Amino acid sequence: MSYRDAVLDLLLGGRCVGCAAPGRPLCPDCAVLLEVAASPAWPTPVPAGLATPWAAAAYEGLPRAMVLALKERRVWALARPLARVLAVAVSAATAGAAGPFVLVPVPSRPSSVRSRGHDPTATLARLACVVLRGQGVDATAYRLLRSRPGVLDQSGLGAAARATNLAGSMACRTGPLRDLAERTPRARFVVCDDVLTTGSTAREAQRALESVGLQVHAVATVAATRRWSAEGQGAGALKGDPRLSG
Repeated sequence: MSYRDAVLDLLLGGRCVGCAAPGRPLCPDCAVLLEVAASPAWPTPVPAGLATPWAAAAYEGLPRAMVLALKERRVWALARPLARVLAVAVSAATAGAAGPFVLVPVPSRPSSVRSRGHDPTATLARLACVVLRGQGVDATAYRLLRSRPGVLDQSGLGAAARATNLAGSMACRTGPLRDLAERTPRARFVVCDDVLTTGSTAREAQRALESVGLQVHAVATVAATRRWSAEGQGAGALKGDPRLSG
């Protein structure tokens, strides 16, 4: 254990979310495991018309623990490493395409934002843009979408129920849309989320953007659950280490 980790453990009682080593929320050994590559992650079944979804990790082990710790326990120190993973997915999704790129976070339900005290997906999209701009990519994040009332918690819902629950649940915010039209008139849009499960959420976000004339180039997520079809198995590349593959 490093001196820094020893001090953090003494003062805060912190533990790494990956291996439970005392100290910082993500120890150096586990941080190395996040040097990942993204691949298409098509869910099964695929929502009709879904733009190509990309994920940089399987939603299990370390990535899952990090997402949940940020989302549910507000472990802020995990936002930047998760944003770097999201940036990997965005880079793969936009490879060979000309920018500028606009990252559009999937909106959280207002009740979730109130209970959690933050909007993790919006935070990850904003920080991923910082990473991408540092790599010379013309990228910005815009919270173009809002969630309409009446959407149920998705936990435990299957693909069909999720699609029904989300149908028509998102709309574009007119103020940010006007600002975007002035600043980046030729942008390519990438829907961003923390986790891809059935693809219903991403497809609804895509529908809402396309309903106002914006073409979605791709979907990019930190991680994907193991629901993808044969042509999208690459998102399971993170395996072989118990901290990654559970």
